[in-house]
Amino acid sequence: MKAWQYVSIDKPLTEVALPHPVAGPGQVVIDVKGAGLCHTDISFLDGHIPGMPTHLPIVLGHEVAGVITELGDDVTDFAVGERVALAPNGDPFTAPGVGRDGGFAEHTIGLVPELVRIPDNVSYAQAATATDAGGTAYHAVKIVGGVEAGTRLGVIGLGGLGQMGARISVLLGAEVYAADIREEQEPLARELGVAGFFTDAAAFASLGLDVIVDFAGVDTTATAIDAVRPGGRVVQIGASKPDTTINLISLINRNVTLFGSLGGDKADVAAVINLFATGELAPPISTLLFEEIGTGIEALRRGEVVGRSVVVRP
Repeated sequence: MKAWQYVSIDKPLTEVALPHPVAGPGQVVIDVKGAGLCHTDISFLDGHIPGMPTHLPIVLGHEVAGVITELGDDVTDFAVGERVALAPNGDPFTAPGVGRDGGFAEHTIGLVPELVRIPDNVSYAQAATATDAGGTAYHAVKIVGGVEAGTRLGVIGLGGLGQMGARISVLLGAEVYAADIREEQEPLARELGVAGFFTDAAAFASLGLDVIVDFAGVDTTATAIDAVRPGGRVVQIGASKPDTTINLISLINRNVTLFGSLGGDKADVAAVINLFATGELAPPISTLLFEEIGTGIEALRRGEVVGRSVVVRP
């Protein structure tokens, strides 16, 4: 089968021919129909995340959706022909594209605990985005941030994850405000249903926000701590600039709780897929062909992608 393999740091993905995978116990083989391209893949390729992926060479692609074509001998809860996505299983070191070959291939292995069924009215591209971007955003706002109907929420950064987080929060019944340094993002913010848009997150300070979720992480954590209401919470998910400085006096005297949020789980992915099924969650997705994965990664690196980028196969 054809696959795109990560061979060594600072080298582009290499298109290779690999043996067709065979399902072992607790496994299924998936004909990959959608595989998301993610900035995490670029971090892997640049060697910016120590210990990840766990080995080289490896087929990247941790956002995977497709059709089951083969079952392991002990698999009884799923059937050949079912449409499924691969959700995080709690151990990133065994995840597709991280600890084992992933979705940048014509076929890949899925573990039964990862499998989430895809409704007929949800596309493979949507399901693939749900496995990481969607589930990560949902987990940050709903599970860590505690966002619910009536919550006053600020979202910093309207990139792919921030857009998902803002829209999901609107659908949860929150009153959502967004901040992004790119003024041209305001029309998109309005389409997402936000109540107000700002180019500086410091403007949140006058709004009495219960929660601020920082999807940017570019010296914005301190701003969020100062801008959330006393007793509020800040959820940090973005780390575009890994090192930052916060004012501990502000954190303590304002009784603000600061959380970090990483990824999501199977329940988060299922919740996002269900929102896709309603039609009310429909983030912009850019699609490309399997043969274009290499150029797609470079386009993502250059910031040329609108929304999430997903490889699709017929």
